[in-house]
Amino acid sequence: MSTTAEEAFSNIRTVKAFSNETEEVEKFNEISKSVFTWARSKNIWHAVFEYGVQISLYGGLSLIMYVAGLLNQQGSLSVGQVTAFLFYMLLLLFNFVLVADVVGKVNSVLGASHKLVEILQTESKINTKGGDKIEEADGTLSLKNVKFCYPSKPGVKVLRGVDIDIDNDKKRVIALCGTSGCGKSSIVSMAERFYDP
Repeated sequence: MSTTAEEAFSNIRTVKAFSNETEEVEKFNEISKSVFTWARSKNIWHAVFEYGVQISLYGGLSLIMYVAGLLNQQGSLSVGQVTAFLFYMLLLLFNFVLVADVVGKVNSVLGASHKLVEILQTESKINTKGGDKIEEADGTLSLKNVKFCYPSKPGVKVLRGVDIDIDNDKKRVIALCGTSGCGKSSIVSMAERFYDP
């Protein structure tokens, strides 16, 4: 499940560029449902196991103490023999406690996927819902006095009032030229709606 989410996040620009968000969400939902079904059945069996262990442990201890008391009264079993038996039994039970601890840690790992689901369900400020796919775009791309800073570096202005008009009929091919860091990639990123100005 985490692999699917990691692939989508690491290639988010490609997913967004091809308006493939819905398919990625559906793919994650299918995997998430299968993990949830598996985890639920595992937890049910774990609960049955824990119930059986507790009933067996305390029921067995009660029965042993009762029988040991009867045998001690009859003189056929000494207190030392009862104590030695209880020591051996507790050593055996300690291994069952270790198994239960491991199962609990596995459950906590599965619970961590809940945080991942919360991240995926967070609504983006930018509308990323893909529309109908079109074969050819017809219209104008306009940037009017665009100013932009990356969210990770709010103090560094990448674009300071950029104006661009791209008409599909007159200017079918344009070139963005400039020195490194002047905002060429940022303009393309905003045109593709990875960022808002």
